[in-house]
Amino acid sequence: MYRALADLEPDPRVSEVYRRLAATEERHAGFWEERLRAAGAELPERRPGWRTRLLISLARRFGSQLILPTLNDLERADSRGYDTQPESLATAMPAEERSHARLLTTLAGGEGVAGAALARLEGRHRAASGNALRAAVLGANDGLLSNFSLVMGVAGAQVSADTVLVTGLAGLLAGAGSMAMGEWVSVQSARELAGHQLEIEAREIEEIPDEEREELALIYEAKGLDAEQAHELAARQIADHSTALDTLAREELGIDPDELGGSPVVAAATSFVLFAIGAIIPVAPFIFLSGTLAVVVSACLSVIGLFAIGALITVFTGRGVWFSGGRQVVIGGAAAALTYVVGLAIGSAVGV
Repeated sequence: MYRALADLEPDPRVSEVYRRLAATEERHAGFWEERLRAAGAELPERRPGWRTRLLISLARRFGSQLILPTLNDLERADSRGYDTQPESLATAMPAEERSHARLLTTLAGGEGVAGAALARLEGRHRAASGNALRAAVLGANDGLLSNFSLVMGVAGAQVSADTVLVTGLAGLLAGAGSMAMGEWVSVQSARELAGHQLEIEAREIEEIPDEEREELALIYEAKGLDAEQAHELAARQIADHSTALDTLAREELGIDPDELGGSPVVAAATSFVLFAIGAIIPVAPFIFLSGTLAVVVSACLSVIGLFAIGALITVFTGRGVWFSGGRQVVIGGAAAALTYVVGLAIGSAVGV
């Protein structure tokens, strides 16, 4: 696979990175062949499997960027497999497989030599902003849509405005709390994983500094430095272990050791507020109004909110505002209408 990617890669420096990855995998294959011979087993014929042939065909037709994420996943799976193999535990093979996976992440993420560094940096900033905005829009959408459906379902049961208000506020708090807890767990788990990866990296710097230096040099080559510059820079970084850990954390793992993925408390609070902003829209009319008027005003405000969210989503999709906003209104309106009808039927059945 790596040899095929080396042949397809137009940039000679990135092509050389692939060839060196191929050489490492060749050593790994030789390691297992020696074990098989020692055990008296017959060596299988060397030939690519169907998955490798398919991926190579896709790379030749559509470019290597298409298959790099899949190849990265395969490398990560190999790394986990080597971690449990007693024959390879005392070798550099597990670390090399992790190195390959991280290097492929760098290449798949557009960190190669093509394009100016400033342009890539600006592109990442725009992407980060877009992701944050998308999370904000979708968080508010979740709150609005879920509570709109809840309020309409309870209102359909023909209960008092106070009951609808209490139910809507309960739904707001329950949903926002659930979202906040989920976000906290997600970010905290990511921080714990990052901390564990840093511990592994620190141990590898202590135990196998030569492999870590080579790994860092490969990453610098993938980013555009020539081999000599990459090795000189890697050697300087590895010379001091604290600096080496900080550098490898950022370059290999994509982790800021000072942040470790952000604060779970801030993430949870942000998720809570965004959900609550959307969820309060269908509830607010019942604070001041009652009866059919409250239901109508709640539905109108919710429809306006759904259209506005649909319009904001076009920032990411590029679709027309009227199409996206209208689709959001149709989907949200259908969900609310369904719960209203169910609430009406249940209210009639139980004599509310």
